[in-house]
Amino acid sequence: MKYVGKNVEDLNIAYIGGGSRGWAWGLMTDLAKDGQISGTVKLYDINKQAAIDNEIIGNKVNDNKEAVSKWTYKATDTIKDALVGADFVIISILPGTFDEMESDVHAPEEYGIYQSVGDTVGPGGLLRALRTIPMYVDIANSIKEYCPKAWVINYTNPMTLCVRTLYEVYPEIKAFGCCHEVFGTQKVLVKALKDIKGIEVKRQDIKVNVLGINHFTWLDKATYNGEDLFPIYREFVDKYYEEGYDEGGDKNWMNDKFTSKERVKFDLFRRYGIIAAAGDRHLAEFCPPWYLKNPETVNEWRFGLTTVEWRKNDLKERLAKSKAMVNGEKEFEFKETGEEGVILMKALLGLGDFVTNVNSPNRGQVEGIKLGAVVETNAIFSKDEIKPVVAGKLPDEVFSLVNRHVINQETILKAALTQDKDLAFRAFANDPLMTASISDARKLFDKMLKNTREYLPRWNL
Repeated sequence: MKYVGKNVEDLNIAYIGGGSRGWAWGLMTDLAKDGQISGTVKLYDINKQAAIDNEIIGNKVNDNKEAVSKWTYKATDTIKDALVGADFVIISILPGTFDEMESDVHAPEEYGIYQSVGDTVGPGGLLRALRTIPMYVDIANSIKEYCPKAWVINYTNPMTLCVRTLYEVYPEIKAFGCCHEVFGTQKVLVKALKDIKGIEVKRQDIKVNVLGINHFTWLDKATYNGEDLFPIYREFVDKYYEEGYDEGGDKNWMNDKFTSKERVKFDLFRRYGIIAAAGDRHLAEFCPPWYLKNPETVNEWRFGLTTVEWRKNDLKERLAKSKAMVNGEKEFEFKETGEEGVILMKALLGLGDFVTNVNSPNRGQVEGIKLGAVVETNAIFSKDEIKPVVAGKLPDEVFSLVNRHVINQETILKAALTQDKDLAFRAFANDPLMTASISDARKLFDKMLKNTREYLPRWNL
């Protein structure tokens, strides 16, 4: 890595995962369209062919007229080959396959338990965590051995436990987790400002105080040009509470798996007086089954259940698209992600300070939550340093909801590290969505554990 004026050249990035293509292609776009950094991206995936395909696609990006920064992509045989010499490590993996995720999401439906995502909390999120944590133990140990001073950016879910595991294994690691859910809520505030006041602004113009845990994050302050946006948001919520809000058009909550009409968000604001800063699909899973009682209830709240069948079909389409790009039958599409990963790397390289929300261990930035547990707040990024912003304390009623999940996640971490089945079950049974009897909960847990046993080789199953 070398500095040339206000640019950085010969940067080394290790990309772990990316076999599903989506995140990898987004990174390729964001890197190519940034004019200040260039270098090499080493690709490692347990599916070597996926890494090779991304190498071919990534190197073709340089020929596109939109590419203002040149990057060399290299598939590697081992994680060691990717990590040695890395300045940054990006982790974006699927823990297991969609077959295991099918069990995570749909096995609980036999007992009347519905999940809209199934990757963070709920029965599915906790089982996903059990197979993810051992993978992150290995990744953390590899980083410690091969690139101990690298900055590590995690995009994998369950975000909280992925980052938490990295620090548990290697306390000196320089890791953080990035999630765009808060951005979506800033966009809702942009819409509220336009709808109520007729003022058009960009997401970045909305300043917020962020506190909570990933996918269950909250805003207790939001301003534009110093003006408090809470009265405007309250008027917006009252106006659209019954029917929800969207901007019309072909893309809506009925035909797009990731779209909602914000009714869950509006309802939580009416309950607690602060803004829930994640998508409705995620927020619903952290609460008792107010919004996920059954599919009919989900429809009433104007969001959708993302089925694993849909995910499998979407993956087939992405793999076909990848094959077409590798074979030269289709050109690479430049689609900026809206993520801030490249901006954060630049800030850490000393190319300008930046403030955004980030997932990192609690050092006191969220009052009342266990120190060391991973929380989501704003942080200041500057050269080789991240300083979390002190966010304060959640209202007691919200804190009780959030802290229950913190306790469950800490319990699952300990259970995964010690292969303690009974401890894992206690967290499983304590999840707010677990409405089944304790005997049925045990049957469901044993079934789901069996369905993911391939990724739990040290467990006595």
